[in-house]
Amino acid sequence: MKTLRLLLVLWLFPYGVAAQETQEDPGTIINGVVINDATDKILENVNIVNLNKVIGTTTDGEGEFKLRASVNDTLFFSYLGLRSIRVRVTNDWLKYDHIKVKMTELGIALEEVVIKPVQLTGYVEVDAKIIPIYDDYRYRIAGFGGGYEGGKTQPGAVTKVLSAMFNPADFLYNVFGKRPKQMRKLKQMKRDDEIRNLLQSKFDRETLMAVLQLEKADIDEILNNCSYSVEFIKTANDLQILDAISECYEEYRILNREKN
Repeated sequence: MKTLRLLLVLWLFPYGVAAQETQEDPGTIINGVVINDATDKILENVNIVNLNKVIGTTTDGEGEFKLRASVNDTLFFSYLGLRSIRVRVTNDWLKYDHIKVKMTELGIALEEVVIKPVQLTGYVEVDAKIIPIYDDYRYRIAGFGGGYEGGKTQPGAVTKVLSAMFNPADFLYNVFGKRPKQMRKLKQMKRDDEIRNLLQSKFDRETLMAVLQLEKADIDEILNNCSYSVEFIKTANDLQILDAISECYEEYRILNREKN
């Protein structure tokens, strides 16, 4: 009898642990106002997304917002013409009734961009030596469809460029297969009406980049490898891009399942 009870406990234990792991803190409603740091004027229609819970909202006519959050959640604030910011929720947010968030204006002066043509041969060994790794340029090899970002933010830019060109399946695996949490957030974004409404009027990809932890170049290459046209990639709003990435991910899952 004792043996039977022990086996029953051991059998049920994993299910209890799994239930505890999947149970998330629902958080509490926090209140705040968003203002322009330079003018102290309230900001209407600021886009706000809780990156942890993948829920969103916008500020009203008084610059006010309400959003459910927990301590240590990160809120992403974005507004046209102002610098996007990430704010971590602290205990103070829960103790005090009203929080003030300030956003700063983007610099007016833009850095000069110099376009340097680079003629690639199509041979990995040769092209790896002539591509300037730390310059933020875009490259194209004839016959390979879209272009590829070199980028100056990642030292392995050349490897990333060439691997994307010659191994598109590997590129999609690196984006989708190694980001299970981000892919779950992708589904959550599609279900949240507030986020869908936010993305419908945006074209900067910032919210998608923040939630999915991708660079803009990665988003472009996902769509490029999933046979979306260059025109679509350039002109689609962020909601259309979200739906396109989601469709691409579902196709990837089907192909990967069949392959395995």
